[in-house]
Amino acid sequence: MKKVILFAASILAASSMMAQSYNVGTSTTRINVWGQQETTHKDRYGNTTGTSTTSTNVWGQQETTHKDRYGNTTGTSTTSTNIWGQQETTHKDRYGNTTGTSTTSTNVWGQQETNHKDRYGNTTGTSTTSTNVWGQQETTHKDAYGNTTGTTTSGTNVWGEREDQQKSNNTNTSIWTW
Repeated sequence: MKKVILFAASILAASSMMAQSYNVGTSTTRINVWGQQETTHKDRYGNTTGTSTTSTNVWGQQETTHKDRYGNTTGTSTTSTNIWGQQETTHKDRYGNTTGTSTTSTNVWGQQETNHKDRYGNTTGTSTTSTNVWGQQETTHKDAYGNTTGTTTSGTNVWGEREDQQKSNNTNTSIWTW
């Protein structure tokens, strides 16, 4: 009997090690005094790593400015609706060079599926969002080969702000695919 229990315990331990994920950090979104969405990004230790501020530009597009922990602009992301009704986001670096795109549509299961591409149009990964049993948005990030690289779980904190918890399937400090 001891051998059976030990064997069962070892299988349980092995399966939990295989499913291990690493805390990457959090992103907390609130509305600032100018009516913009302001997201504060923090690492796994709670240190602020940067901010992303989203507003609507003169063409009705969502424009997000990304800054590092020191307030220096690191890039922008501009989102509009393309002719197929998909959300298309163009990512640019601090110099205005396009670094990639993310195109979001709804798949046959009603999930939001985002296809990430690099500056040359090569697929770098996907992000698929659905609602979990607790009513939170759960996003699974995959690389170009379909391997899961991490997850983002989105909910509302006690102050009514959106809080995203990012986890990675490896020890990388980032799971982003673009």
